[in-house]
Amino acid sequence: MRIPLIAAAALIAAMGLAGTRLAAQSPPDDSEKEIERYRQMLSDPFSNPGFLAVDRGEVLWSEARGPKSVSLEGCDLGEGPGKLDGAYAKLPRYFADSDKVMDLEQRLLWCMDKVQGLDTKDVVARRFSGPGKASDMEDLVAFIANKSNGMKIAPPLSHPKEKEAAAVGEALFYTRGGVNDFSCATCHAEEGKRIRLQGLPNLSVKGKAAQETMASWPTYRVSQSALRTMQHRLWDCYRQQRWPVPEYGSDALTALTVFLETRAEGGEINVPSIKR
Repeated sequence: MRIPLIAAAALIAAMGLAGTRLAAQSPPDDSEKEIERYRQMLSDPFSNPGFLAVDRGEVLWSEARGPKSVSLEGCDLGEGPGKLDGAYAKLPRYFADSDKVMDLEQRLLWCMDKVQGLDTKDVVARRFSGPGKASDMEDLVAFIANKSNGMKIAPPLSHPKEKEAAAVGEALFYTRGGVNDFSCATCHAEEGKRIRLQGLPNLSVKGKAAQETMASWPTYRVSQSALRTMQHRLWDCYRQQRWPVPEYGSDALTALTVFLETRAEGGEINVPSIKR
């Protein structure tokens, strides 16, 4: 009885090896094309749930809140108080009143504190939405970023602190750490890398891949049934690398975003997009 069992095992092993060779030699399937077709089907404002966040963000922007009972319309995002058109396309940037380089979420927290006198602890606690938990930040980012649609990513690098942030961000991009000894570059510094069905863009060089990636955030994540911002994307990347969870609105994440935006310069913004 042992001989047939051994023979069967050998046959199964041979079949497995043959299947492996066949898979390796087969042409790539059209999974990515089908995923992109699905995204296109949902890209219309009437189909993309991300535009619900845009509408909620518009209400929040003009709502009087905090001890000062004023709206965020007095917030300067770089183009002047209350001016939103094109502001997102030039963020992160240096702000003289805070003497810091800030991304959109950092700047909104600053304005909530300084302009509205709002205690931002609750806002930060709800920075990422979840079941039964809305996020003011995600909604505001969706609304403001949408005002830059059709405009080109143009990160300002004239101030010394903007240049410094870009250099720090580049260093962070290549810094390895965590239990897996990963860095951003582990996944995003070569062509043709994938995770399951998802292609991984090369963000280490300037060009189309970086432009299309950065110009499509914030995005509605179908798998999470939520709109997500770049802060969430970077936070989740570090979580998946098994790094310590980065602090929300940290200077480090802003610096990394500055570097990524320099790779994506010239990309045309179209948000909220839709992703898996």
